Amino acid sequence: MTEDAEIILYGTKWCGDTRRARNVFDQNHIPYRWIDIDLDPEARSFVEKTNNGFRSVPTIVFPDGSILVEPSELKLKQKLGLA
Repeated sequence: MTEDAEIILYGTKWCGDTRRARNVFDQNHIPYRWIDIDLDPEARSFVEKTNNGFRSVPTIVFPDGSILVEPSELKLKQKLGLA
């Protein structure tokens, strides 16, 4: 998988929605790049810009350029072709 073809998951360690999304990826062996916006100011800025100034996590960027923000487990699984 090339770098621009990877899924990027922006989130925080303390966010339940982020943990749930990461579990969906991990349990289904789907590779992704995890970026903690509490530790990465550039990533935090991207999330805020993407979400009208809010730190809405998880913000998940897919290789096709689409973005899911705070998706339900079902919506994430549908996007990944698992539902």
